[in-house]
Amino acid sequence: MSMTVDRVVDATSGVTRSQLLRYYQAVADLMMPHLEGRPVAFLSAPEDIETGMFFQKHLSNVRLPGVAQFDSSLYASHGPLLEVREPLGVLSAAQANVIEFHTFNTTTHAGEHPDRVSLELDPGDGVDWPSVCEAALRLRDALHALGLDCWLKTSGGRGLHVLVPLAPALHSCEAARHFSEALVQRIAQEEPSRFVATSWPRNRVGRIFIDYLRNGPGATTVAAWSACARPGMPISVPLAWSELPGLRSPSEWTVAHFAERVTIGNTPWEGYWHCRQSLHEVVRQLASDERRTT
Repeated sequence: MSMTVDRVVDATSGVTRSQLLRYYQAVADLMMPHLEGRPVAFLSAPEDIETGMFFQKHLSNVRLPGVAQFDSSLYASHGPLLEVREPLGVLSAAQANVIEFHTFNTTTHAGEHPDRVSLELDPGDGVDWPSVCEAALRLRDALHALGLDCWLKTSGGRGLHVLVPLAPALHSCEAARHFSEALVQRIAQEEPSRFVATSWPRNRVGRIFIDYLRNGPGATTVAAWSACARPGMPISVPLAWSELPGLRSPSEWTVAHFAERVTIGNTPWEGYWHCRQSLHEVVRQLASDERRTT
């Protein structure tokens, strides 16, 4: 009698395919507020995270239960995009070798108009974790000074994600990207020893790039509770700002060690989905500040 070998997905942690499936079964309900009604892209690994991964925004024939295509008229510039419509979709995608779930900044409520700004603190070589946490607080303070609330999560990589919810249909992707770029450039000009506004690795040594590029049309951000295809299999977890000083690393929670965090769930983001903000006055304020300093 032949036996099916449980394939190892990550050699560093020893996480297997069945462990990954059990993880997604445990968090599928928690993922839905972050996925439902929002275009999704998949990062898949038919073998393991070291071999032959590929990114998909479209499927020619959607045969995953719980996963469907949007009407192409909603996102005419992108073609028929995918949506995870129920927890079963998380599980069926994971069974089809999906490791990471990435979401667009737009939803069905507003077509191609974003309902959030997504910013990632991306540290260069030589930047330690406490410095990344301090940088996140600096970014939060800059957003608060502009009258904008923001929410925090681990990125699943070396950094952190800060998300700013917007009122649907008020802004274009270009406007959101323009705002985020202007904000990042201002922070980098004010503190050039800590921040950089360009993504080139050589410029980022010892400094942090606040990635605003993920606000362009079609850009995506890894979803909260998604596993990440990195050694150790970390997960992206919603955080309260008050937790940041006690966070030991960006990989504190992983596919193998997540149970305690699931009991907290999305509680740190309770106010996120009801927050509706406009960038119009903020953009005018940034432009006015820039004129005063030139």
